Amino acid sequence: MPSSLPLPTAEAQAHSRQLRELIHSDITLQGGWIPFSRFMELALYAPGLGYYNAGARKLGEAGDFITAPELSPLFGRTLARQVADIMAQSSPHVLELGAGSGKLALDILSELERMGSLPQSYSILEVSADLRERQQTLLQQRMPHLAPRVHWLDALPQQISGAIIGNEVLDALPVHLMHWTDSRILEMGVSHEGEHFVWDERLPQTPALLEIAQQISVPDDYVSEISLTARGLVSSLCDRLHSGALLFIDYGFGAREYYHPQRNTGTLMCHYRHHSHDDPFFLPGLQDITAHVDFTAIAESAIDHGASLLGYTSQAHFLLNCGITDLLGETSAESVRDYLPLSAQLQKLTSPAEMGELFKVIALGKGLDTTLRCFGAGDKSRFL
Repeated sequence: MPSSLPLPTAEAQAHSRQLRELIHSDITLQGGWIPFSRFMELALYAPGLGYYNAGARKLGEAGDFITAPELSPLFGRTLARQVADIMAQSSPHVLELGAGSGKLALDILSELERMGSLPQSYSILEVSADLRERQQTLLQQRMPHLAPRVHWLDALPQQISGAIIGNEVLDALPVHLMHWTDSRILEMGVSHEGEHFVWDERLPQTPALLEIAQQISVPDDYVSEISLTARGLVSSLCDRLHSGALLFIDYGFGAREYYHPQRNTGTLMCHYRHHSHDDPFFLPGLQDITAHVDFTAIAESAIDHGASLLGYTSQAHFLLNCGITDLLGETSAESVRDYLPLSAQLQKLTSPAEMGELFKVIALGKGLDTTLRCFGAGDKSRFL
């Protein structure tokens, strides 16, 4: 274990060993090799053992990373303004994908109530039983009067209308790791040697994956990711979308920057107790594994399934267009104890050196006639 990383408890180490054994068994059952996408799927989502399906705290100061809703209520309150506009043009329903601690839902509902624009229903699709329980507890404690409007889903509805939100959802979906060489394209997978996981490259077994990889132009000896799962999720959402818009907020790039010649080792990253590193085999089940989002692939998947690109911009422009400074202005600057923390939070959300430029917001929709106001300035569609 790297000396720079905090030592897990004996209980946590035992939990990780259980998951390691499960993954080893899966490798054996699959003939000694699994694609990295399968490893990532088990590490994050294996029932009862995967990172998102176990009980360890993941978000906030006591967890492994902090998301924008955890950082500041200004994020959800500002996002609520765009949600209200989308509902007004489609139908009064919200679907949130992967709601984390529930903090974003809490802030959006609080602001929508203040605006007099509450949805008829706020549905949450959450694959983690642990996080679902935390969401239910938070919302019941803080907004019990709105409990009848909030519903948890086990699968996507057959038809969707209204606003669909995914904050830091796409980056946590399994990715295929590809290695482009001068003579062929290989898929990086996982084998085992004794108790250890090891990298093992093979020819891609999935025709759709190979077809996508062949269309990507990169230098020799280049490693990067392709997410079939993210493409599939967006396609399914757009197939089901009758009217409304999908809003995805995440860190990533358009394809040209994603597969830039200098980004030759990919974007895969792991997060453990607020430390970032690049070893996905480290303590499975105790760390998050993520990859940046290829927003070009997301836009193309939506368009191929009948949706339109409604906007693509940085998080900073999105929040400023939506009036985050107006919300800050509701707190008097003379009230130093209240104003200064909110001002610092706004800075982190919008500063190019923090989350402002790395995080992007993309809107994809059907049946909306007007421009979404939160994309009014700072359009980055040319980078897709």
